[in-house]
Amino acid sequence: MKALVYQGPGQKSWEDVPDPTIQKPTDVIVKIETTTICGTDLHILKGDVPAVQPGRILGHEGVGTITEIGDAVTTLKVGDQVILSCISADGKCDYCKQGVYSHCLGDEGAPGIGWIFGHLIDGTQAEYVRVPYAETSVYRLPPGVTPQQGTLLSDILPTGHEIGVRYGQVKAGDVVAVVGAGPVGLAVIATAGLYGPSRVIAIDLDANRAEKAKAFGATDTVLSSDSDWKEQVLALTDGLGVDVAVEAVGLPQTFQMCLDMVRPAGRVANVGVHGKPVEFPLQDLWISNISISMGLVNTNTSATLLRLLAQHKLPVDEFISHTFRLDEIIEAYDVFARAAETKALKVMINV
Repeated sequence: MKALVYQGPGQKSWEDVPDPTIQKPTDVIVKIETTTICGTDLHILKGDVPAVQPGRILGHEGVGTITEIGDAVTTLKVGDQVILSCISADGKCDYCKQGVYSHCLGDEGAPGIGWIFGHLIDGTQAEYVRVPYAETSVYRLPPGVTPQQGTLLSDILPTGHEIGVRYGQVKAGDVVAVVGAGPVGLAVIATAGLYGPSRVIAIDLDANRAEKAKAFGATDTVLSSDSDWKEQVLALTDGLGVDVAVEAVGLPQTFQMCLDMVRPAGRVANVGVHGKPVEFPLQDLWISNISISMGLVNTNTSATLLRLLAQHKLPVDEFISHTFRLDEIIEAYDVFARAAETKALKVMINV
């Protein structure tokens, strides 16, 4: 089959690789119909995720059809169209029993790490993929939900919802600021609206992305390139700062922005993937009573989000900016990596 293969920092190739095979009784093989590119894939290519070794097939999102099942799989069948979760969970370990699938102790990849597709095992940017722990790591695609829409449930929607909104404890009446109006930041904005905040402020360097955020539920936009960005944000509150500041970029500067604008007793939710150390001025913050959260998505709210998606309660089609064929994936990466120029959000890659 053909697949997109990581060859080391800054290097990738579209090449022939062996077809995946059933390795364990709980596996299935899925023929990919739609996949996409995540900001995390760009972090991998920058060398920010050193656990990814050369030769790894990238990608952790997608929808496809099951072509083969392992002997222990009883609740899925050949021909089922399924959404692949970016987190693989055996469903049996102590962490899985707590719903903390991101730290599944199963032996695929490495015990304690649930994100294994395109990281510790071969991923979804390929014609076929082996899916471990299939019965607890996929969702049947319901009627009325397209493969492109379903692919958004693989990662960005649960990531934005769980690590941004739920970890940030967004509640009715809150003022929420989201730094970074890329796909994950937009997913935060789209799902924050489910909890009744009074304002959702989108903050980005890119005026196009900031404006686009209004289609996802942002009430206000601020350009972070403005010298008075903080004053603009404070003017949208009672002057004390936002209740919830969500970091959705993964840079020291954007994390600092969240610390600068959160109010006393507020919450900072870090969603971005960081490849460099950040400064944490505890000597100043200890007195502020703020809470700071971070984490890897558990996908424990994916079933709920899928029901909302099926009922057209989430603006999912707004995420899709470009469409490519699978054999155009190198071009798709180029477009996604130059989002400020190309106005790319999610690039859908269809077989």
